[in-house]
Amino acid sequence: MPAPRGCRTNLDSRYHRLCDLAEGWGIALETLAAVGAVATVAFMFALLILISKVQDSNRRKMLPTQFLFLLGVLGVFGLTFAFIIKLDGATGPTRFFLFGVLFAVCFSCLLAHTFNLNKLVRGRKPLSWLVILSLALGFSLVQDVIAIEYLVLAMNRTNVDVFSEFPASRRNEDFVMLLIYVLFLMALTFFSSFFVFCGSFPGWKRHGAHICCTSFLSIAVWVAWIVLLLIPDIGSEWDDTILCTALVANGWVFLAFYIFPEFLRLPRQQSPTDYPVEDAFCKPQLMKQSYGVENRAYSQEEITQGHEDMGDTLYAPYSTHFQLQDRSPKKEFSIPRAHPPTSPYNNYEGRKGDSS
Repeated sequence: MPAPRGCRTNLDSRYHRLCDLAEGWGIALETLAAVGAVATVAFMFALLILISKVQDSNRRKMLPTQFLFLLGVLGVFGLTFAFIIKLDGATGPTRFFLFGVLFAVCFSCLLAHTFNLNKLVRGRKPLSWLVILSLALGFSLVQDVIAIEYLVLAMNRTNVDVFSEFPASRRNEDFVMLLIYVLFLMALTFFSSFFVFCGSFPGWKRHGAHICCTSFLSIAVWVAWIVLLLIPDIGSEWDDTILCTALVANGWVFLAFYIFPEFLRLPRQQSPTDYPVEDAFCKPQLMKQSYGVENRAYSQEEITQGHEDMGDTLYAPYSTHFQLQDRSPKKEFSIPRAHPPTSPYNNYEGRKGDSS
C-alpha cells in the first residue's frame, strides 16, 4: 500500500492518519492534543512552584489531589493518539482500559474537592490532604476493577485482537457500557457541586462554580459523543474521529474551566470572610433576665414572695442569674453568759518584794 501524501514511504499503514494530509482531522486533533499535553505539563510545574506561595492552608491541602487531576488530564491528551492510530491488538486494550480509568481519576478528584468544599462553605472542619487524596484514589479504583474484569473476559486472557474482530455496533455498545461508572461519577460531581452554593462563606462558592461548570460541560461533551457513536446511520469509519474529538474537547474543558481558574486563586491571601470567627463561642449571648432559683424544690409562692421583698435590688446587666442586693447588718440576739471571778494570783511572779 503506497504511503499517503505527507507520510514517509516506509511508514506503517496504521500510523498513516497521523500524517495523512487527505484526512486532516487526524493532524488537527493530534496538534490540539499535543498543545494540551504541553499546557498540562506546564501547569504541573507551576503547581510545584506555587506550593510555597499558597498562604491558605486549606487551598494547599488540595494541591496533591489537583496534581493527580493533572496527571489524569495528561493521560487524556495522550490517549488521543491511541484513537488516531488504527484499531489493532495493541491499541484495542489500551482504548478500552485507559479511557474509563483516566476519566474516573479526573472526576474522582473533582468529587473529592466537592466534598471538602461542602465542609468549608459551612464553616466546618475541612478534610486533611491525605483523606482528600484517598477519596479520589478510592473512587477511581472502582473503574480500574471494572475495566480489568472486562478485558479479562473479553480477550479470554490471550486474544488481544478481539476488539478489532468485534462488529462495530457491538464494540461501541460495549465501550459505552464499560463507562457507566464514570457517568455516575460525573453526575454525582455535578449534583454535589450545587450544595456548595448553600453555605455561608462566599469565597468557597467560587471553587464550587468551577467544578459545576466543568462537570456540566463534560456532561454535554459525553452526551454528544455517546449519541453520535450509537447512531447506526453514521458509518463506523467516523468512530475514531468522534472519540478523538471527545477526548480533546473534554481535556481542554478540564484545563480552561477548572485548572486555570483554580491557579488564579491559589496565590491569593487568606480572606477572613471565608472562615468563621474563632472566638464566636466566647461572645456574650443575650440572656433572659430571671429571678428565683433553679432548684425546683422551692415552691412558686416562695419565689413570688421573694420578688415582693426585693425593693432595693440592683440589676447587673452582664451577670448571669444572680442579683445584687443591699442587705442591712444583722442584729445579734444572744443570752449573756456568766464569767468566773478574776483570781488575785494571776499577776504573781514569786518575787520577795511582793510578799510585803
